[in-house]
Order: sequence, then C-alpha cells, then structure tokens
Amino acid sequence: QVQLVEFGGGLVQAGGSLRLSCVVSGNIASLNAMAWYRQAPEKERELVARIVSDRSTNYAESVKGRFTISLDHTKTTVFLQMDSLKPEDTAVYYCNAVSWGQDYWGQGTQVTVSS
Repeated sequence: QVQLVEFGGGLVQAGGSLRLSCVVSGNIASLNAMAWYRQAPEKERELVARIVSDRSTNYAESVKGRFTISLDHTKTTVFLQMDSLKPEDTAVYYCNAVSWGQDYWGQGTQVTVSS
C-alpha cells in the first residue's frame, strides 16, 4: 500500500509560480514511477509530468519549459515546480504513484491562476 498527500496549491496571478509537493508513505521501495496529473472542470484528467525510478522525466507539451518535476533524495517527496503559470493551468492537481502496475492517487490540490 502507498499513501500520497499533496500540499501547495492555491491562487496565483498569471505569470506567477507555485510549487506542489507530494509526500509518499508506505511501500515506497516498490514504486516504479510518480507523476502529476490535473483535471480542469468538465475536462478529462491529463498527465502533466512523470518521473520514473532512474529519474528520467517526461512532460505534457503544454507545460514543457514551464514546469519541472523532481524527487528528493529519499524518494519520499515528489515536487512540481510551476513557473510562468497561465489561466489555462487552473485545475485540481493530483499526485500519482505506480507500484507493480497499480495506481495510487492523492486527494488533489486546487491550483487557480487568475488573469
């Protein structure tokens, strides 16, 4: 079992920055990948950024060059640094972990970017 708790959402003006954190507990040794997803009102949940066990990363085209996903040295916290935020980044952001093919999700944190 893996538990995820997100922190760091909030309201920010366009062009501003936020950093999201996701604290992981439980069977972290079994994790294969961690990621951030987001879901805007009336839209499907979409992948924002992913980091795998060798620390390689991939990003949605819409956030490349603006967002950075990283993992602390203990692999118990995953971060999403979000810069140059746009109103279209407004969504609930969810932390995700994959362990032996099973997905685990955090409760979500709201990010609102005002124009």
